[in-house]
Formats: sequence, structure tokens, C-alpha cells
Amino acid sequence: MNNINRRDFLKYSGAGLAGLAVATHFPFLTPRRALASAGAWKFGVMADTQWSNRTTDPANPASCAINIARALNQQFIGHGCKFVVQVGDLIDVESWNIPTTSYWTNYVDPFGHALGTSNVRTLKYRAWACQDLYDAGIGFWPVRGNHEGSQTAAGEVPALWPQTTGGGNMFGVSNIIDSDNAQLRGLSYAFDYDNVRIVLVDQFTRKDGTNYNGNTNNNAVDQVAWVDSVLSNRSSDKHAFVMSHKNLSGQNHKDVLFGASFSAGNTTARDQFIASLSANKVGYYLGGHDHQHYRSSVAGGGNSVEQIICSSNSYKFYIPATPYQQAGELPIAHELFTIGYYIFTVDGPCVTVDFYSSSHGADYGDIDLQYSPSGYNFYLRESFGYSLNGKSFAVAHGQSYNSVQDSFEGTSASILGGINGNTETAYPNGGTSLEKTVKTGWSTMPGDCASAVLKLWGMMDNLSLYDANLNGLLPSAAESKQGDTYVLSLSYDPTKVRPSQLIGGKFCLANRKLDGTLVNAVEANFGGTKSFKYGAYKSGYGLGTYGVNPSDHTLWAVVNYDGEFVAKLF
Repeated sequence: MNNINRRDFLKYSGAGLAGLAVATHFPFLTPRRALASAGAWKFGVMADTQWSNRTTDPANPASCAINIARALNQQFIGHGCKFVVQVGDLIDVESWNIPTTSYWTNYVDPFGHALGTSNVRTLKYRAWACQDLYDAGIGFWPVRGNHEGSQTAAGEVPALWPQTTGGGNMFGVSNIIDSDNAQLRGLSYAFDYDNVRIVLVDQFTRKDGTNYNGNTNNNAVDQVAWVDSVLSNRSSDKHAFVMSHKNLSGQNHKDVLFGASFSAGNTTARDQFIASLSANKVGYYLGGHDHQHYRSSVAGGGNSVEQIICSSNSYKFYIPATPYQQAGELPIAHELFTIGYYIFTVDGPCVTVDFYSSSHGADYGDIDLQYSPSGYNFYLRESFGYSLNGKSFAVAHGQSYNSVQDSFEGTSASILGGINGNTETAYPNGGTSLEKTVKTGWSTMPGDCASAVLKLWGMMDNLSLYDANLNGLLPSAAESKQGDTYVLSLSYDPTKVRPSQLIGGKFCLANRKLDGTLVNAVEANFGGTKSFKYGAYKSGYGLGTYGVNPSDHTLWAVVNYDGEFVAKLF
């Protein structure tokens, strides 16, 4: 499919072009959330592209949300992504009958099928819609969902996307790791790009028509050892992300990666899987299936992993169903009824994930789209991340941030005061309070600074857009980066600054702005009054107060956002 001519793709139809040439807001043309060094790079993740209106909507043929997929293609191109992964449900049904009604008079099928042709296979249309990415030098890596879970589709996916078995144009991918089961080759696989390993797990009917122990609910069980081997057989400086279609713990659907529900069947294998992901420092487990954005920490057998359920790229938007969380599951962020995608910025040991979303084009709520939105306005809704050289801290609602402490190359960081006071909750209204997962990461001390650079994620207020009483085209703005007020302390190297330079407030905790420049950290606050104190932090100092404590060689500041911090003399 890599050789499809882009002009052939664009000649689609008069009606189709009208639907595809939509007004789009491009967030990548403005300063981006993820601060990164010159060596950083990006990849994208998207989810289900099903489409149901197959009678009056030639802009989205073959039960595939072509319009949304192509709008996201442009976002990924603009962000400069190296590759894109889709976590299943590439189409709605595996075959379709091309209509003959007046709506389709100007339709030109990209594969030459005449109007009225019956039983046309649909997966090839989703492969065809990848062409914009290929033309831009961006790879595309799919995993199957339940809507293309048949034996026939098991043979089609590796043929349509030959990169899954190391064929075709790899677009910079250096290594393909096949499943240890020949019936899953090109379906369950892993690949390496730079310092990242992506592991994709297929749980549907295999090429020979079989399922593990005769049931698709068991199809992840015999893959746990292979996943663990792939994860453990990588260098310590390589990130890993595991992705499949179904989730470890669902929000709407309760059928999950390891069975008909989280607690019914295969729990031993599930716990072994979670233990493997935890032990192998997997950044995130990602899935689709539920058509909403939801982040949580999922526990099993005494271990846990952070899960991302990916936002809808389809005609449908699901409401969560009880039970909203499983035992030990801690919700972090939630957004319903939006079209979204994810940008991963990989900067050495550090990863920042930016979630962007757009209104589905109708009044906020749970609807089934019959036609694509007339335009897309993607807004940055939340940023989160982690580092291989940092730590993770779970801070429940009402708890103190004092547990956040870390060190790197002689620099120590700690939070001296502040609590998780965020009032957002997960679905339903007034439901579970959201946990904050505070992550630290580091980069080496710059030559003009007096400490290593601390990267801090998770202090901004949790995202929650789910209220059924809301109305309008939501989201209508980027989410605020403001968070709880807290006191950050960072040690400095006393050999880098003279005692006389410690007074007056010019030596301070600094924050790196989006343009890369450094400013006094309190100048980036949301509100507060800038005030310098010589000496240790004292309880009661307000937002905007900052100081230096020469007795223990630390700088401190009262701030209300996260980002990058370093000791700097201005």
C-alpha cells in the first residue's frame, strides 16, 4: 500500500473532497507544551476509526472514518512525528456493499470498484488512508481491534501493512521482533525506533482460525512470556510502551485484554503481565475500545502500571459503565465525548505526552455522528510524562506532596509543602477524586547553572471533562496548566556561586519557558506576589515567595505549576 499515488487518493469524489477539505486548527503552529532538547523526537498514537453511516456518506467509505483519520494525519505531520500507532478498530465492519443511491453519484472508488459492488473488503481503505503519512516520511503501525478480529483479517493486516513483518518502507524503524507464534506473525509484534521499543499485542482470531484454548478471551494468556522477553531484552536506556486494543481495566466495555472482565478468568496471567510491565519499567499501557480519554493506575497482584484509554476517532463516544474502577485502580484524568490524539516527545530518558482533543462538531454529549465534523479545533488538554532516571509518586486527594524527593548527579530536589487539593472527579458527577501521579526526571547541569535540571510532571490540576449538563462545542480552549500551590526546593553547587551573589534575589530557582529561555521560577506563576527571602523557607510564605538557604545550599520557591527547574544566577 505504500505505493498508492497520493493524487489517486485525493481524486476520491466531489462529495468526499468537500468533506475532507475541512477547517482545522493546528496546535503545532503555536509553542508546544513539551520542552525538548535538539535530539528529541516525536511519535503519535490514535485509536478506533470506525464509521457507521455507509449509505449517505461517501466522505467516509468502507465503514472507516476516513475524514477524521486524514485530519489526524495532518496533525501528526505538523507535529513532526516519526511514526504513528493505531490501537485497533481500524474499520467498523470487514466488508461492505458500495451504494448506488444519488449520494454516491460522484464517488470514485480508489480501488476501481463500481457502484453496487457487493462484499468489498474494507481494511484496504484504512491502509489507503495512511498515504498522507507515507508521503511525509512517517510510518504507520497498526494492531487489530475486535471489529477486524476474523481469520480473514488476520491474513490481511500483514499484507496491507508489510512493515509489521519487516517489509515495505520502515521509515526509520531499526528492528522488528516477531511473535514467537507463527500464527501471530505481523499481528503481535514489536519494533524499535531510536531509544523506544513499542510492543503490540493482538488478541483476536489467528491466521489458522484458532484461539488459545478455544476462546478469544484467552488469547493474551499465551503471550505473556513473549511480551516479558521482549521487554526484558532491551538496554536500560530504552523506553518501552505496550499497546493493544482492549484495556487492562475498561471504562465502558468490561471485556478486557485478559478476559470478559477484569476479575473473571485469567487473573493469574493478568497479574503476571502487570508485574512484567512494572518490573520492566514500561512507561504506559495504551488501548482503545472505550472511545474516551481516561488515565488511571491499574493494580494487580501487588504491582501496578499506568494505563491510557485513548480518545475516540470514530462516530461514537461512550459513557462509562459500572464498576467505574476496579479494586486498586486509581483514576488520574478523564475526558468524554471528544475526538483526540496523543503526541509522545522522547527526549533521552524523558518522555512527555501531550493529549489534544477537538469537539465532535455537535453539542457536547453522547451522540453517534452521521457525518464528519465541519471542522476540527484541537486544543492541548493535558501534558504528563516520566523519566527513566526519575521517580514516580502517587499523591491522593488531600494528601501532602512531601513524599516527592529525588536526586541526580549531586543535586537533590524535594517538595517542602503543599497538598493535592484538586477538586476534579472521575465519572460520574461527584464520583471518585483523582489521584495525581507526580513524576521526576533529570538532565545534566548546564554550564551556566549551579544544579542539574529537574523535570517535574503531574502538578497541574487533573483533566476532567465529562459533565452531561455541559453544552456547546467543547472543548473550547486549552486546559490550564495551573496546579496546586507547593514549595519546591533544589540544592545547588556552592562552588558555582560566590557568597555575595546569594543576596538580592538574583540567584534563584529558575524555570525554563517554552522558548527555552530561563526566568525566575515565581515569574511563571499563575498569580502571587514576587518576594525574596534570605534563609530557609517558613510555613506561611505565600505564592511568589522565593529564597536561598546558604546553610544547606538550597534554593526554594512557592509555585503552582510544573515544568523544568534549575539553579541559576541572573
